[in-house]
Amino acid sequence: MQQKARIQNVVIFIIMLALAVLFLSPIFIVLMNSFKGKFFISDAPFKLPDSTTFVKFENYTSGIEKTGFINAFGLSLFITVFSVGVIVLFTSMTAWYITRVKGKFTNTLYYVFVFSMIVPFQMVMFTMSKVANMTYIDNPIGIILIYLGFGSGLSVFLFSGFVKSIPLEIEEAVMIDGCNPVQSFFKVVLPILKPIAITVAILNVMWVWNDYLLPLLVIGSEWKTIPIAIQYLKGGYGSIDMGAMMAMLVLAIVPIVIFFLTCQKYIIEGVVAGAVKG
Repeated sequence: MQQKARIQNVVIFIIMLALAVLFLSPIFIVLMNSFKGKFFISDAPFKLPDSTTFVKFENYTSGIEKTGFINAFGLSLFITVFSVGVIVLFTSMTAWYITRVKGKFTNTLYYVFVFSMIVPFQMVMFTMSKVANMTYIDNPIGIILIYLGFGSGLSVFLFSGFVKSIPLEIEEAVMIDGCNPVQSFFKVVLPILKPIAITVAILNVMWVWNDYLLPLLVIGSEWKTIPIAIQYLKGGYGSIDMGAMMAMLVLAIVPIVIFFLTCQKYIIEGVVAGAVKG
């Protein structure tokens, strides 16, 4: 039995290792090609840089200059941080209200949020962009409200499941001590929600940071986030500066990878708690 279990572990390890290599290989290929001249990338994309193809950091410097990467990075960081902050704060409060206040209205509201998860973005994107233009929220601050709307479905669903696992007696105790509902939420409930809040933040950060279509529709080319700025490396007649594009993709990936690796331990804990305990 022990030998059979050992063999199973070895097989599982080999399969997981193969999957890891498969999933990481595109990132390695992009990183490798970011140090090669743009004329050599198309000819030999899977070949390691050598004395002929290696261009040091020229792709990075030219890409930063051509795309205005510094400004795009600052705008993406602003939109991501505030959008995720707003999503976590308001959806956690909404989920707490829906869970604790039982009634037809809250039940309907909960299912509306759940239904919004299955509505394809393509169904509403043109109407949404028109409404954003008419209401003057087609700017970097207004798009935060739009991200709140699109990100609220999954976030409320996860928060609601987690809130159900919190004993009601804890909130009743602080109410007896003189706390009002707002104080009870921020002093007691919100700290308990930390694991699922971090999970919601991670999921939304990866979505907002990498999003291309929504910023393009809402704020256009006047304000360029990183995905939009990278897209402008395409020239006329289908020409693309592949070297600069690869370099900018690496710079766009690095912050999100660092953030993910820093917070990854909370993902499984929060998702399981939010989806199973409830």
